Order: sequence, then structure tokens, then C-alpha cells
Amino acid sequence: MKFRMVHWWAAAAALLAGPALAVQALPKLNIDKSKISVSGLSSGGFMANQLGVAYSSTFMGVGVFAAGPYMCAGLNNYTACMYNATISDSQLSAMQSSINNWSGSQIDNKAGIANQRIYMFVGTSDSTIGPNPMDALRKQYTNNAVPSGNVEYVKRSGTAHVFPTDFDATGNNSCSSTSSPYISNCGYDGAKAVLTRIYGTLNPRNNSPAASNYIEFSQSSFTSNPGMASTGWVYVPADCAGGAQCKLHVALHGCLQSYSQIGDKFIKNTGYTRWADTNRIVVLFPQTKVDNTSRSTAASGSLANPNACWDWIGWYGSHFAQKGGSQISAIKAMVDHLASGAPTSSLPAPTGVSTSGATDTSMVISWASVQGAAGYHVYRNGEKKTTSAVTGTSYTDTGLAPATTYQWTVTAVDGNGAESAPSAPASGTTTGTAPPPATCYTASNYAHTTAGRAYAAWGYTYANGSNQYMGLWNIYTTTTLKQTGPNHYVIGTCP
Repeated sequence: MKFRMVHWWAAAAALLAGPALAVQALPKLNIDKSKISVSGLSSGGFMANQLGVAYSSTFMGVGVFAAGPYMCAGLNNYTACMYNATISDSQLSAMQSSINNWSGSQIDNKAGIANQRIYMFVGTSDSTIGPNPMDALRKQYTNNAVPSGNVEYVKRSGTAHVFPTDFDATGNNSCSSTSSPYISNCGYDGAKAVLTRIYGTLNPRNNSPAASNYIEFSQSSFTSNPGMASTGWVYVPADCAGGAQCKLHVALHGCLQSYSQIGDKFIKNTGYTRWADTNRIVVLFPQTKVDNTSRSTAASGSLANPNACWDWIGWYGSHFAQKGGSQISAIKAMVDHLASGAPTSSLPAPTGVSTSGATDTSMVISWASVQGAAGYHVYRNGEKKTTSAVTGTSYTDTGLAPATTYQWTVTAVDGNGAESAPSAPASGTTTGTAPPPATCYTASNYAHTTAGRAYAAWGYTYANGSNQYMGLWNIYTTTTLKQTGPNHYVIGTCP
């Protein structure tokens, strides 16, 4: 069987972008570990989804350009996951069983998926992947309790299997043409869209990022996987190199888009670095390589990987979509290394941290000012609650549970965004009465509707209150619903 992600011969003669600088070690930077995300195109989109599911506690945002659901090619021939194939509810149910069975062991607890910010893009003229697999991916996110408000799904008319931009770049193909380098001026800024979905409003981009900010690093330090190149690339804005606290985004190319195939086009022509430069975002560009050795896959027989695709079909072992997967673990190791730099701030930790003004759902945290501090960050039970530094000396933390005790610490932030050591903790208890334990119901979808916990529409079932998709309306499909309020149910389990 011949694996055809795209017409591989189209990029065979692509020239490299020019001489590379000396290969360096991957730097250790001051990365906000609560602001790490990933996106990718095609096989890179499948890998982005796999990383987001396997390490949902690490990746707070996931962007998928033209790919399909988790474990699709782990359970089906890869052709059933692309070429605009329709993916049935029964196929999705089997994929969900993998997520459910691996949750908390081979992958992070699946509950983390519901907290992610999701961006999805596909062209209506994309015949390589197409809208149908993307529709199935959207349903898979719904099945894993991702709120509709956390998902942005764009279907762009007249767009083929490409990464969309809003600027012309040398060598790019037409937006309506699936051809190398699969990057096109479609009048739509895909990099801005995915980074905005994940991180919120961005500062204006820099259309000429400094060449010195692009670093070629050794990937061999992190992996010996035969489908990954010896070097990768990372873009480090000057502020981030200088010690400022920055976000981290992993951008994954598609098949036929590795550095050895199209040079630096995916790195520079997609627009990621233009937005990263002015928004303190480090961008990691891991790289694959051609692997012509035929290998057994999960469900597609024996195949080579001549297009340098990311592993979404099991070329490199049965754990390819899990934390133990060869490529997944290599990328995670790079992320961990980048994020291991210690803050360089010399500011002392804040003192005098106290709590006051308790309500059923909020608490005021106060502290003494630190000389030279540009602002402060507040942590609740070890989790950062401030998305940007607070300039005053108090902060109202909201969204708390009644009659619950929490612990807060505060750090001082210098002009570069680096944080001090945390303060001594301060505890506080909210007012009110603790809510009763949640109740769960496991039954057929038909039984849920007759009991008033769900409703049916056009042969499908949806949970009351949350409106989460539950699958077919019949006596054979079983779902566990968790009641979180009056006539409000979500898909989940009780402790």
C-alpha cells in the first residue's frame, strides 16, 4: 500500500532557504508554564491533537489546521481519516474508549481536555483532509466536555489543503491549490487566529522579525526517532532571551513541509514569528525527516514515511498517541527543557500577604508593596490566577466554592516580566454552605431522555443544561451524566 498524504513529488526539488547558522543547544528560558500551547497542519494537526490529549495538563491551548480526531488512524486505515471521509459515531465511540481507558495513566486525566482553548481550521476545497474529519474532531472535543465557548471552528471557502496567511511570500502556492509548500495568501491570518484564540488579544505584529532570533538546535539530544531530523528550530524574541517571562507555542509542520523539503518556509512564511516577536511568545518548530523504511502501523499495514509526516498512524510503535510515544515524548522533552529556565528577578518575595472580604465565591488578597516591582502575580493553591501582572497591592480572586479553604501566595514581577520567589502563604475560607456531593447517572441515552436528564434531536442525544453531545438516541449507547446544578448535566464521573 502506498501512503499518500499529499502529492509528495511536488516538493522533491524544493531548495533550502540558505545557509544555516551554527547549531546550538536548545536554550532554557523563563516560560510561564500555564501558557504553553500547540498547533499544526495536516499530520502536524493530528500530532497537535495527540499532544493536547496525552498532555492535557501541559497544553492549555490546541490549534488544528486540517486534521482529524484522536486515535482515528490508530483504529482505522488512515484513508478513513482523510480524503473527506465521513467518520461515524461508532468510530468516534471506539476512539473515545481509548481516551477513557488510558485516562490518568497512558495519557493525562482526560478532564484536562475540557479546560483547553481550541482552534480549528479547514478549507471547503480541501480534498486531502476535508471538512468531514474536522467535523468529527469537533464532535470529539464536545464528547470530552469542551464548552462550545472554548472552541473556534473556521471553514474557509475556496481554501485547499494549505496553511492560510494574509501576506505574499516567495515560493508560496495559490490558496486554491494543494501544492508545495502548502502555505498560501488566503486573505486570512491563520497564525493570528490561532494565537488569539489561545492567548487573547495580541499586540500588532512585527513583519520583519530579527534573523538572530531564529535558532537551529540539536534535536538529537532529545530523540533518536528515525522519523525526526537531527536539528529543529526555535524562535526566541529578544525580551524572552533577556529573561522576560514568556509564553511557549509549539508549531508543527505538515507532511512535505520539513526544513529538508521546503527550507525555512514553514518557520518564516506562516506568520507565527511575526506575532510571537511582539507578544513574548517563544515558538518551537520541531522537525521531521524522510523515513523510507517500511514499518508496521497500527491499522494501515506496513508503510514507509517518504513525506516526513508526523506519526499519527503508528509507524514508531503502538504508543504513538500516548505519553510514551517516541515523537510525543521527544517534543514534550523539548518543551520541558525550554521551560526549565529559572526567573532572573532579584526582587524579594512580597510580605504581609493576607486575606479579607470573604464571600461565598470570592476573596480579597492583599500584600505590602515591593520596591522596584512593576507588578505582582497571585497564585491560588499553586495555580497562577492573574493573566497579567497586577499593578496594585490587592487582588480579588473569584470563582471560588462556598465554605472552602484556599491558600494564596504572591510574587513580585520586575520590568522584564521575571518573578521573585513566592511569598509565605495566606489562607482564607469562603462563606456559605458547601454544595452537596454531585450525583452521577449511568444509563442508556434513551433512559436519560425518559428520566429528564437529556433530550433527543434528529436522532442524537444532548445533555440538559450543558447541551453536550452524547451520541445516538437509542438503548445501546451508554453515557454517564454528572448533575452539577438544577436540570444541568455534564458528561463525566463522580469521585
